[in-house]
Amino acid sequence: MKKDLVDTHNRTHRSLRISIVDKCDLRCTYCMPEDQHFLKREELMTREEIATIARLFVERYGITKIRLTGGEPLVRPDAVDIVRDMSRLGVSLGLTTNAMTLDKHLDGLIAAGLKNINISLDTFDAERFKKISRRDGFDKVHASILLALQRGLRVKVNMVVMRGVNDDEILRFVEFTRDHDVHVRFIEFMPFAGNHWGRERVYTYAEMLGHINSVHTVEKLNDDPHSTAKAYRVSGWPGTFAVISTVTEPFCGDCDRLRLTAEGKMRNCLFTREETDLLSALRRGEDIAPLIEANVLAKHAMLGGLPLFKPEKQEEVLHDLSERPMVSIGG
Repeated sequence: MKKDLVDTHNRTHRSLRISIVDKCDLRCTYCMPEDQHFLKREELMTREEIATIARLFVERYGITKIRLTGGEPLVRPDAVDIVRDMSRLGVSLGLTTNAMTLDKHLDGLIAAGLKNINISLDTFDAERFKKISRRDGFDKVHASILLALQRGLRVKVNMVVMRGVNDDEILRFVEFTRDHDVHVRFIEFMPFAGNHWGRERVYTYAEMLGHINSVHTVEKLNDDPHSTAKAYRVSGWPGTFAVISTVTEPFCGDCDRLRLTAEGKMRNCLFTREETDLLSALRRGEDIAPLIEANVLAKHAMLGGLPLFKPEKQEEVLHDLSERPMVSIGG
């Protein structure tokens, strides 16, 4: 019998992000510190352990959406097999990737049941791409986006907007939706360990929308009740765009997401400092259901307990951050 996962703030959780590896073939400046240390193979959840935990969330707690993340999930040799396992659970299944090797895996992923894919791309400039990611690869990622669209996948392109870094490309990303049925998501620059965040580097939701509206006629779209993004369309264009306004307009009251790190630790919020070790308990043969329920009930009302991201709160926010960088939490 299914039991809703409802926290103390009366939110029912239906979405689970599962990181299947903490490694990445890019070293993007905002998600991976220079001194990043990666997990050993035996510390990672196995394919079977991922399937066991995911099945519990789906069959016992009614999770309806699963997104596989990393690190870069496609650096894991059994990534396609894990996608197949998740698709058999009957959930809405997605995968987030930097698309550096997507062309090699695309046939297998589609055959395994993948229909939705998020591709991270922060610039259309090849030299800027190299500076942000510390690796050459723009042409490969761009080609993979077009290939995924051609093959019929629902494609979202995620752009982290950083003031003074790539904010001058917002219109270029919007105009990508003129020629392609793609969903572009602009993400406010968020604070994580080692990414040199500063409130002054956040290009805000209001600024993005104002800039876009100054050039294009934009219509607001209906958002899913638990959506983290505010969606729009330029009138008459096939694609859409949205803004994830975590910093300036948090959406915590409607968030229905839970997270599982690559080493099997449950997080009830992207920003929380508290984690629950499900994997060790599972390997000891224990029932992990009480651990899951306790983790959800401990969820903070907003931002994992961090203060609001206001300029006068910056030092407090940075002091209270989790020690985990984004690459080890999961996108």
